[in-house]
Amino acid sequence: MLLQSLWDFILGYNAWLRSPFFPVLFSLSVYLTFCLPFVVLDLLSPRLAWIRTFKIQQKSHVSWTMMWSCLALSLYNHVVFLFPLTVLHWFWRPASFIAEAPGTLRLIWDVVACLLLFDFQYFIWHLLHHKVPWLYRTFHKVHHKHTSTFALTTEYSGAYETLSLGFFAGVNPLLLGCHPLTEMLFYVLNIWLSVEDHSGYDLPWSTHRLVPFGLYGGAPHHDLHHLKFKFNYAPYFTHWDRVFGTLHKHSD
Repeated sequence: MLLQSLWDFILGYNAWLRSPFFPVLFSLSVYLTFCLPFVVLDLLSPRLAWIRTFKIQQKSHVSWTMMWSCLALSLYNHVVFLFPLTVLHWFWRPASFIAEAPGTLRLIWDVVACLLLFDFQYFIWHLLHHKVPWLYRTFHKVHHKHTSTFALTTEYSGAYETLSLGFFAGVNPLLLGCHPLTEMLFYVLNIWLSVEDHSGYDLPWSTHRLVPFGLYGGAPHHDLHHLKFKFNYAPYFTHWDRVFGTLHKHSD
């Protein structure tokens, strides 16, 4: 009943959902909303010592200039590259929505499946773009400008990287036959986990502290990747790095 009520509410904005503007504005607004709390922490941390205790790299400082350069590149990629592609997709495959919401168990199963598939795709993509020097220099090096991560570095990348990872996230719900509501919730969760990964904070309620047995790497896992470069290629979970021998747990 809860999912059906939520889906009925969303369908009330049917005209907006079918708009070519919706995908880009949805993605950008969710992304910036999730970045905002960490931006506030970054602005307060130089003045409040207790906030700095949660920073993974406590000596790092995030300036307005650094934030703006990241935000500007993200906005540029959304306007110049992502928006034209969503318009083309709107012409090629107009959005259609069914009236019935997915079941709870099916929704959870599909979201987890999309997340695990994305984690694998990103791991392979990421590993290749570090192991092949030309790929790293040409496409991925931009994202590694900052060795100490902060939330707005999440989408600090070139157009090719942005479109590649966006393609993985967009195609997985289609491959798995997900309900549109499941697709939206996967996008929201994927954006949150990615922002949290780059936040630069190890908070008591962080996802990696909630998932047991070290199965999920989280912000410390990915921050260490930006610092060391040669480890921790998976975005979220740790099993692929364990399998390939690229898992590194400590910064020393």
